[in-house]
This record gives sequence, C-alpha cells and structure tokens, in this order.
Amino acid sequence: MPDDISPQPRLGLRREPRQLTNTLLGIIAFVLMLFLLTQARFVLISLAIAIILFSLTSEAINAIARLRIGPVRIPMWLASIFAMVLIATGLISASAFILAQANQVLTLALTYTEPAQRAIAQIFSWMGADVEQAVLQYMQNIKIGGYLTALAGQASSLLSGAILITLFVGFLFVERIWFRSKLLSLLGGEGARADRIAAMVERIMQLVNHYLLVKAIVSAATALAVYAVFFFGGLELALPVAILTFFLNFIPSIGSIIATVIAGLAAYILTGDLTSAFIVFAIAGGIQFVIGNIIDPMLMGHALRLSSFGIIISLAFWGAVWGLPGMFLAVPIMVALMISCAHSPTLRPLAILLSREGLPD
Repeated sequence: MPDDISPQPRLGLRREPRQLTNTLLGIIAFVLMLFLLTQARFVLISLAIAIILFSLTSEAINAIARLRIGPVRIPMWLASIFAMVLIATGLISASAFILAQANQVLTLALTYTEPAQRAIAQIFSWMGADVEQAVLQYMQNIKIGGYLTALAGQASSLLSGAILITLFVGFLFVERIWFRSKLLSLLGGEGARADRIAAMVERIMQLVNHYLLVKAIVSAATALAVYAVFFFGGLELALPVAILTFFLNFIPSIGSIIATVIAGLAAYILTGDLTSAFIVFAIAGGIQFVIGNIIDPMLMGHALRLSSFGIIISLAFWGAVWGLPGMFLAVPIMVALMISCAHSPTLRPLAILLSREGLPD
C-alpha cells in the first residue's frame, strides 16, 4: 500500500533528480564558460597579461615607495606612475620590435618559399624519386603566402593589445588602493578571512613572479646561445630564431622541442646542407637539454610543485581555447588555480591532484 512506503526510498527519489539537475547545470555552466572564453579571448588574454605585469611590478613599486631621498619618501602614487610609464614604453617598444622582426621574417620566408619546399622534399629522397616528387607537389599545394599574411595580420594586433594591457594595468594600480577596504566590505568586516584571502593572493603573486623571472632568465640564456650558433655559423635569421626560442621556452615541455626543430629546419633551408642542419639541430638540442634539465631546476628549486601531467592538460586546454597565448599563460593560471583550491576545503582535492607530490601548500 502507498502508506507503507518508508521515508528512506522517498528521500532517495528526491536526491536523484536534484543530482541530475546539478549535473546538467554544471555542464551548461562549463559550456557557457568555454563560449565566453573563446569569444572574448582578445580582451581576456590582455587582462591576464595585465594581471601578470601588475604582479611583477607591485613588489618593485613597494620597494621604490620605501626609498628615501634625504628626509623625503617617494609616495606610492608617484612610484605607480613611474611604473606605468615604464610598462607602456616597454610594451609599445616590444610590439614595434616584434613587428619589425615579423616583417623581416615574412620577406625572407617569401623569398625562401620555393627553396624551402625543395629542401624539405629532398629529405625524403632516400625513399625514392616518386616519394620526393609527391612530397614536393604536396608542399607546393600549401598556400604558404596566405598563412604568412594571416600571421602578419595577427602580429599587427600587438600594438592594440599593448594599449589595452596598459589601460588594464593602470586600472589595477588604482584599484589596489581600495583592495583591502573592498575585501573587508565583501566579507562583512571579517578581518581574519580578509587576511587569509590577502595572504593567498600574495602567495599566488610570489609563485607566479618567481616562475616568470626564472623562465625569463633561462629563456634569455637559451636564446643568446642559439643566436651565437647562427651568428658565428654565418646564417641569416639569427635574431628572429633567437626571439622565437626565447618565447617558446616559456611553454613547458614542448616549447623547447619546437624551438630546436625550428632552429634545425631554418639552418637546413638557409644552407641546403643536411649535415650543417643536423649540427645546428644537435647543438641547439644540447643547449636546450643542459639549460632546461640542469640550470632551470636549480634556479626554480621546489617553489613550483606542479604535476607534470596537470601541466600537459593545462597546455592542451588553454592552447585549444586561446591558442599560442593560452599556452604561455597555462602555468600561471594553473598556479593560481592550485593555490586557490588549496584554501577551499571543498576544492582541496583538486589542488592535491594539480600538485606534484600532493602538497599544494
């Protein structure tokens, strides 16, 4: 009879639709988040870079504000304005420099398009003339000029991105003045919770700053070494290849491999000699191995305890959503996610999975 139904089955019947509803809402929220991340990628990438620049310069501003010139201390607002001028000048100068190098690479690439196609086809000559001819026909069918023009168009957006990043950084500098008071208001005046959140944000900034500074030093050393190989080898494109090496080394795991392949391929296209290209490839690979596996871990230390598998997943996700800029930002975003989840009892298991030894703190 209906009256004999116990309350436990009824409770179970109520829970199942609720769990299904929560699951569906979670899927819808995830799809909506992916849509927003993809559609607003230019603005969000600029905002992420601005936050990183703000994090990198905050400590420098605090140090400048603590300086004294005789009895006078430099005010915080003056240090912030000085930092803003430096950031704006650096971003615009870097954008102009990269655009100049991109134009040089585009001109040389169009010049070397046909020799490059024949050089790549010759690699397969040991498999027979038919295979070599088929590879050459396939390479000739690729509209390299269209791809290069599209890449040049993307590079031209650097200047507008630099202006947007500068604006974001300026607003962040202004907002940091009222950060503490806003945090207290959001938490209902609970000073202890505000201190914990402020400490969490400071920890994220410290780890990201440490990672980026070490990567910048290591990438610069690698780029200089590759530049020296091309320069003393009498090869063109020494500076563009060095710049690519510098930026690609910020992508964990696969960035150094791509940079080494680009160096070897550029040498082969420029010389047409497979032996010379192999020597350049071997030297560049040796440089990447020594710096990446000996010097980089020594400088990085144990500050960044991230799971290697988690880094690969983060690279794949943010690369699919934001492309190459997403791969550059994958590790800083992963650090912020791990530290944030570590301070939440509900999300702490995710932080443990993202950490290397299960120690996210």
